Amino acid sequence: MRILLIEDNTKLVKYIAQAFTEDGYAIDAVGDGETGERMIRMDTYDVVILDIMLPQKDGVAVCQSVRADDIAVPIILLTAKGEVEDRIIGLDSGADDYLMKPFAIEELLARVRALLRRPQSHLHEVLLIQDISLNTATHEVHQSERLINLTLKEYSVLEYLMRNADTVVTREALINHCWDFAYNAFSNITDVYIKQLRSKLNDTNETYIKTVRGVGYTFKVG
Repeated sequence: MRILLIEDNTKLVKYIAQAFTEDGYAIDAVGDGETGERMIRMDTYDVVILDIMLPQKDGVAVCQSVRADDIAVPIILLTAKGEVEDRIIGLDSGADDYLMKPFAIEELLARVRALLRRPQSHLHEVLLIQDISLNTATHEVHQSERLINLTLKEYSVLEYLMRNADTVVTREALINHCWDFAYNAFSNITDVYIKQLRSKLNDTNETYIKTVRGVGYTFKVG
C-alpha cells in the first residue's frame, strides 16, 4: 500500500515515515499544499495523510479541490486545532477522518488500516486466484493449505499483482505503488522481488506470474 504524507513539520514527517515504512507501507512525503495536491492528481495513492496548516495552500483547500474533481482517495486530516467547528469544516471539505495533534502513531496506523478496510470496488478482504489466497486484513498468503512466509515488500508486490490479475502491470507501476519516489523506473528492484516471489511460490514455469518482455508482469487467473 502506498501513502502520501503532506506535512511541513520535518520532525513529524520523519517520525511518521519511519513508522509506516516499518509497517510495510511505501510512503512519499511533501511539505506544502500545492505540491501535495499535484502529487494526489499525478499518482495513485491508497491513503493521503494531510495536514491542515500548510504553506502555499492549506489542507482544507486541497481536500475541497480534489474532491471537486471526483478524486476519491481516502484522506485523513491532521491538525492542532481541536474545536468542534474546525473538525466539522475539515470533514465537510471531503476528508474521511480527522486526527488531532499530538497523536499516538499507533492510532494513526490504526485509522489508516480502518480506511483501507472500507468496502470499495477494488478492495476485498480475501483475494483468491488459482490456489493462491491473500488475506488483506491479516497479510497471510496461502498456496492451497500451505502458508507462504513473505516479507512486507514481497506481500505488497504480490497484492498489487493479484488486484490487477490478468492485466499487464508495468515495472514502473509496481515501483510507483510499492516503493516511494526514491526509486525510479530504471531500477531492477522489481525483477529482484518477482524472482523471490516465484521462488516462494515454486513458480518455475510462470504458472502464476508471467513476464511480459519489455513491459512488466501479469498474474494469471488460470
